[in-house]
Parts: sequence; structure tokens; C-alpha cells
Amino acid sequence: MQPQHPNGPRVRFAPSPTGPLHIGGLRTALYNYLFARKHGGTFILRIEDTDQFRYVKGTEEYILESLKWCGIDIDEGPAEGGPFEPYRQSERKEFYRSHAMQLVKNGNAYIAFDTPEELEEMRKSKEMQGEVFQYDHTVRQNLNNSLSLSPDKVEKLINAGTPYVIRFLMPLNRELIIDDIVRGEVHVNTSTLDDKVLFKADGMPTYHLANVTDDFLMKITHVIRGEEWLPSLPLHVLLYEALGWEEKMPLFAHLPLLLKPDGQGKLSKRDGDRLGFPVFPIQWKDPSTGEIYSGYREAGYFPEAVVNLLALLGWNPGNDQEILSINELTEMFSLERVHRAGARFDPEKARWFNHHYLVSKDDSELAPLFMDVLKEKGIDADIDKVKDVSRLVKERLNFRDDFWDQASFFFQRPESYDEKDIRKKWKEETPDLLGKISELIGTVEPFEASVISDKVRSYLEETGVGAGAAMNPLRLALVGENKGPGLFDIMEILGREESVARIKLAIERNRNP
Repeated sequence: MQPQHPNGPRVRFAPSPTGPLHIGGLRTALYNYLFARKHGGTFILRIEDTDQFRYVKGTEEYILESLKWCGIDIDEGPAEGGPFEPYRQSERKEFYRSHAMQLVKNGNAYIAFDTPEELEEMRKSKEMQGEVFQYDHTVRQNLNNSLSLSPDKVEKLINAGTPYVIRFLMPLNRELIIDDIVRGEVHVNTSTLDDKVLFKADGMPTYHLANVTDDFLMKITHVIRGEEWLPSLPLHVLLYEALGWEEKMPLFAHLPLLLKPDGQGKLSKRDGDRLGFPVFPIQWKDPSTGEIYSGYREAGYFPEAVVNLLALLGWNPGNDQEILSINELTEMFSLERVHRAGARFDPEKARWFNHHYLVSKDDSELAPLFMDVLKEKGIDADIDKVKDVSRLVKERLNFRDDFWDQASFFFQRPESYDEKDIRKKWKEETPDLLGKISELIGTVEPFEASVISDKVRSYLEETGVGAGAAMNPLRLALVGENKGPGLFDIMEILGREESVARIKLAIERNRNP
């Protein structure tokens, strides 16, 4: 059950600009967007760029372009502005420090001076004993922090400019029971958790503090995010309590993982080209290495196909319907129907979706796309002819670029003929038979598929020639191999003159195969 809000729910998609947007992240954005639109709410884009060390130039622009390509409109964000701007965390530093110090003051956080080298030494020492080091209640009193040092010592270290972080003071042995819309009740004992860093020595907050602070200040009502953030949920709930914001805490929904096609593990950013399909919405060029990673847009997918596919990876509408427009998805979407189990990615299903959306498009919409393919091949074609060809071949296509493979013969005469088909289907009497058919179609009026078919079939019936003896070599003459749509449809589009010329050319080239 979703609580009602006067102005609808407020949700946010909060990516980190540390690399290209994975389709798992795109699905998170989509679910947030569908939920907001379903309930008349607000969809916010917030750029969580507190990790300056891992920041990758160009990723924010990439994220914006990816969302735009998929038709995910932003209500508030860095470009759109809004009542709670700025929407980049790097521009909101003053909000975080004050709240971090508030937590120290009220005893829910503490200052820690341990150096990275000291912590690494402790980790190695624990590893040698077959244990895992965790900065928690078992060690905090013996380390270099404001819990073990005197107030005077702490003040002196700060005044001396000694680098420090602020850590959350995790309470002891408290049983947390947290409701999650997708997961149900989540049970955690706080004694198993470590004292996470909230504020770093470089003056920037960690994800945890910035996330909770911004969600509260931006009046976020629902946090819809990936399953990988579930371990952070107890800390975030405790932060709301410690900051006195418990009454304004959003509801949480943690989405299932996207799995590899074999179901073995999370679909990662490195899996895409290695497994032969994109894992990014649009192409990404790594600015440091120049390496290019494929995207769904450049691979020829329609955005509506990608949106439809992603929506059903982890959610279902409660019936067997698979083809759903963005408007239908919005109307039907609910967080209660999001699955708990991981969703296996199926590349074949992705192609199936794209085929459906391609076939459902009007030929006048497809023709310009196919014209681009022809231009890339140096062919200047008539748009009306391309529309006619589209009508005949689109059922055979999954992608725009399949057009050339399935329809090139409409625009270029065959340069050769399939040798296997020639040996099998081109007989000694074939040249004479095709010559007669060539003469016959030279007189057909009007030159339309149905009329050509009637004339040729009548001739074959009268002469007692089997259809296969004529149709197979005729297709070879026109196409060059045994493929393509209806033979007489091909002739109609090629026209009388071109059809006759191709038949004569095939006879000349294959008189003695």
C-alpha cells in the first residue's frame, strides 16, 4: 500500500558520475519515473559526485542523454533546477559538514584520526589470523579517535591540522526491524555493523551522509534503488533517527539484481561486449583509454523496446501481456509487483522486443531509417521505393541494419549467384524457360504482382512445367540467392525493365553452369 501525499510522491534517481550508466541503473531510473508518473509525483535527478577521486569526465552528460533517449523526463535536476537546488552534491558541501558535526555533538558520531596506512596494517594483521578487520565496537576504544582520546588531545590534533574523518557510532546490540516495500521486513542486529565513515578527510561526505541529508532536505518520500544498497539500509535508518528526522523518513524499496544470461551472478559493466550484447543504453567512449563500449542505441535498438524490456526485468503487470508502451507501463506499474529474486537478462528476448517494435512501425517511419543505411552504402534511392521495400522485408528484420542484408538486391543487381543453388536448381532447360518467362512478363499490363503471378502461373500450367523448375532459378536471377519475399512482389518493385534485364543477365552468365 502506497501512502498518499498532497502533491504526489517525490522520488529521485541519484547516479554517481564515475562511469557510464549501466542498464541496471537505467532500470532503477525507469522504476522511479514510472512510480512518480503513476501517482502524480515528482521525478528528480540528483548527481551524487562526492567521490571526486573516481569522477569521470563526461559521465553526467552521458546520463542525461541516456535518460532523454529513453523518454524519461526529469522534473527537477541540475539542468531543470527546482525548489531544492543545487542538485549536484559537490555544490552542497555546506549542508553535509553541519549535519556531520551535529551528529558528533549529540553523541551519535565521533572524530577518528587513524591514517589509511594504520588501518591497512590492521587489515593485514587480521587477514594473517584468518579474520576480517572491521572498525566497530570491538576495536573503537583502542584506536586513535575522540572516544579514546581526551577532549584536549582531540582539540590539539584538530588545531594542528591533523586529517580526520567522522564516523557513525553504531549502537550496541539493537535489533532493527525495517519495512521494505519489495523485501518485507528486514532484520539486522546493530552489533554486526561497523562504524561507517560519514565525512571524509578531504571535506566531502560519504554516500551515506550525503544521501540521507539530501533525501530529507529534498523531501523524498520513497527511496527506490538497487539491491546492492540493502546493506546500507540499517545505517540510513539510524541516521534519520540520530538527526531527528525519523518522522520524515521515506519508504524504501530495494530492486532485484539484473543477472547474467546464465543466472550466475550480477550482470556487470564488463559483461557486455564480452558476452556479445550491450549493457549500456548508449555508446560510451572511455576518456582515459579511448576504448569504446557498445550501446543499445547504436546497436539499432528502439528506445521503446529497451524500456519495455527493462520494465519486465524484475516486475510484471499481473497478466501475460508483454508488449507495453510507456503509457501502459505507467498505468500498470506498482512496487508491490516488483520481484525479490534477481532477473536474468535474455539477449534473445531483447532482440524479440526490438523486432516487434520495428514491425509495428509504419513504413513511412521506417523508410528514412533505411534510407540512411542505403546512403552509408553509397546508394541514392527513391523514398517511395524504400517504403515499398520496407513493407515486404520488415518482418524479416530485428534491427535497422538488417535491412541491407535482406533488401540489398532491390537496389543492386546480383554480381554473382549462389553456387550451391545454381548446381541444384539451374538445369539444362532453365535458360530457355527463363527466356520464355522474360518475354511473357515483358507484355504484362499492369505490371503488378498479382497480374504477373497470374500470367506466369497460367503459362506454367499450360506448358506442364513444374513451379519449382521455374520459380527457383527465377529467384536466383532476380536476387542472386534463394532468399527474399514473394517473387512477384520483388518483380513489381524492380519494375518490368529491371526484371527482364536481370533475367537476361542470369541466362548469359549461367548458360553452361
